[in-house]
Formats: sequence, C-alpha cells, structure tokens
Amino acid sequence: MGNADKVKADAKKKEKPVPQEREELIRVDGLRKEFDGLQVLRGIDCSIYRGDVICVIGPSGSGKSTFLRCLNMLEVPSGGHIYFEGADLTDRKLNLNLHRQKMGMVFQQFNLFPHMTVLKNMICAPVMLKKADKTEAAERAMELLARVGLADKAEAYPNQLSGGQKQRVAIVRALCMQPDVMLFDEPTSALDPEMVGEVLDVMKKLAEAGMTMVVVTHEMGFAREVANRVLFLDEGVIMEEGKPKKIFKHPESERLQSFLSKVL
Repeated sequence: MGNADKVKADAKKKEKPVPQEREELIRVDGLRKEFDGLQVLRGIDCSIYRGDVICVIGPSGSGKSTFLRCLNMLEVPSGGHIYFEGADLTDRKLNLNLHRQKMGMVFQQFNLFPHMTVLKNMICAPVMLKKADKTEAAERAMELLARVGLADKAEAYPNQLSGGQKQRVAIVRALCMQPDVMLFDEPTSALDPEMVGEVLDVMKKLAEAGMTMVVVTHEMGFAREVANRVLFLDEGVIMEEGKPKKIFKHPESERLQSFLSKVL
C-alpha cells in the first residue's frame, strides 16, 4: 500500500458514523386540558420517537393519565396540538378512527368483553375495524397468546382468568391491531402484587422487540430498567425529563427529589 492509500485508509478509520435521524412518531405542542375550569394540563411539549420507551411518573393528580388519554384523543384537548405520524389529531376534519387504530391502548381495568372468549376478544377489532380475514386474525392471535404463555386460555372467558392473565390478554389484544405505538395507563395498578411481575415481563419483551411505548406507571424499577426516557409530571406540566439515570440518580428540581424520596 502506497503512502497516499495509507493516509486515505487511516482517514476512513477515523471517520465518525453519520448519526441516523430519529423518526418522530408523536409531537405534542402546547397541550392543555381543563375539566370544569380546573386546569389539569397546563402546556405540555414533547416528542416521542419510533422505538422510544417513555415512562411517565409523578404524584396522583399530576395529569399523567389525562396526558396519555389525550395522545389518542380519548380526552379532547382544550388547547394545543397532537401530531401522530404527521397528522394533526386535533383537526376536526381528520378521520380520527383511522389513526387511532395505529395506537394500542392498555387500561388499568382490562376492559375485556365478559361475554366473549379470549380468542374472540382478540380478533373482534381486527375483523370489524380492519376487515381482516377471520382465520388469519385468529392465527395471529394464537401466536401472540403463545408468546405470553396463554395459548391454553384461548377458549376461556375473562371471569376464568386471574388479574395478571386478563392484563396480558389486554396487551396482546391491542397488539392484534398491529399498532405503531402502545399506550399503557398504569397497567399494573389493579393487580395483586404477585401478578405484577408477569405483566411487566411482557412489557419488557415488547420494549426489547422495538415497540414504541408510552407508559404511565408507579413501577419505578420498571422505569429505571426499561425506559430510555422518563417524564416527571406535576401540576399539569413536565417538570423534568431525561434518561432514567439522570432522573433517578441526579434529579435537579426539589419537587422531583421530594417525590422520589417517598416512592423509592
């Protein structure tokens, strides 16, 4: 190799890889929400990128669940804008249902249809809303049930399941719609303590598989281990945000320090 070639080769080794621009999935601009004159959200700005696992923490009454429910317009904002994959969800001319189908939602209280088997609960939305082939929808549902260890419960009814099993079914039911983002509203808060782990394990596997997730949670261990970003909400605003290490080990605001001292 000549000197010129060697110089070029050395220069190439030193070249830093060009950082890939992250894809913004959701952008929230100036989000406000009032209930009967009470300001619950007082101007929230944030971006959620594809592949993010964001945990939203904060005291009760801070606006966490309202923020999450506004993301898919289950609560209609009083002001501001929410952009999902470039579409303004607050635009009244928008066909909201088409965009909402790409957002999976898991609630505190499972919300399974009690008169339907687990399998029928799972294929109902894909068949009715997305006009999916019933056989193909059932095959995908069974694959998902197998992934969370519930394939043997396909023909069971919700009242035959434990709380942890119901919540796992609720998660895979949302996955049956093949969403681009999953929203979790305190998914373990209604569970007995011994059932919390089985639900968090499913959520960890989802995160590892690259699913974009926004999780309102009181499970600080989960937030510390799984999230790539944590938002601390209080009094309807994001008081602090950052990587878990920064939030939990080096909180800047006195309010966050006080909150963590009570929950850790």
